[in-house]
Amino acid sequence: MAQNMPQISATERLTAGHGALTAVRTGKGRDLVLLHSLLADRHAFDPVLPDLAAKHRVTLFNMPGFHGSQPTVLALMDAYIACIEDGFDEFAIGNDAILIGNGFGGTVALAFALAHPERISKLVLSDAAACFPEEGRAQFAGMAAKVAEGGLGAIAEIAAKRVFSPAYLAAHPEKIEERKQVLLGIDPKAFLAACVILQEADLTPLLSRLKVPTLVVCGEFDQATPPALNKAIAEKVAGSRYVELPGCGHCPPLEQPEAFVKAIKDFVGL
Repeated sequence: MAQNMPQISATERLTAGHGALTAVRTGKGRDLVLLHSLLADRHAFDPVLPDLAAKHRVTLFNMPGFHGSQPTVLALMDAYIACIEDGFDEFAIGNDAILIGNGFGGTVALAFALAHPERISKLVLSDAAACFPEEGRAQFAGMAAKVAEGGLGAIAEIAAKRVFSPAYLAAHPEKIEERKQVLLGIDPKAFLAACVILQEADLTPLLSRLKVPTLVVCGEFDQATPPALNKAIAEKVAGSRYVELPGCGHCPPLEQPEAFVKAIKDFVGL
C-alpha cells in the first residue's frame, strides 16, 4: 500500500506531436495513463505512483500548458481529446490501457473514453463531472476573471480550498503556498481555456453510451466537484461503481493516497 512508499523505478521523459505534449513514464506491465487536475500537476499522483508502477507501465501526461505541454489552439474539448489521442499513438500505449483522471483530467478522461472506447479497457474517474451546474460554471468564470486580472497566483487560496478538505487545509496551511507554486507553473492561456471548456462541457447525454468498465471515486468534502456530480456519472454509466472517501477533498491521490489505492486496487489490479 501507499504507506510503505516503495521506490519508484527510473522515470522516462516523453514528448509527442513535435513537443505539443509531454509526459513521464515509469514501471513495467499493462499500460496505465494518468491525467491530472487543473489545480494540480502530475505530481499530485506522486504519493500513489509506487503502487501503480509496481505492476503497470504508468504514463503521466502533462495536460496542455503544464510542464512543457503546449496549450491547445482552441478552447474546445475536442482539442483536448485529440491531444490525448496523439499521446496514446506516439507513446505506443496499448488498447488494453487503464485510464485514470482526477478533476479536469477526469472530465477529459471521460470525454476521451466516450470518443475512443476502443483505446482503453477500464476507466477510473476521481472527483470529476460530466457537466457543471450554473453555480459551478460561475466559479470557473470567477477564477478565470481573477487570473486574467492578477495572474494565477491570485487564486492560490481559492485553489487550495478547492483541492483539499477544510480539515486537511486547517492542519496544513502551508498547502496554500504549495498551490501557488504549482499554479505559477501553468500557462495562463491553458488555464483560461480549461475554464471555458468546463463551463461549456455537457457529457451527460452521452453517458448511457459508455460501455467501458468504470469506477468513480470521490472525496466526501470535495468542494470543486461535489459527490452529487460524481454520483450522477455513476448512475448513468451502466455497470459502473461509486466509492466515496470519508473526510477527503478534491484530490484523493494527494490527500488520502492510502485510501485512494485501496479504493481502486481490485478494479485496477494492483
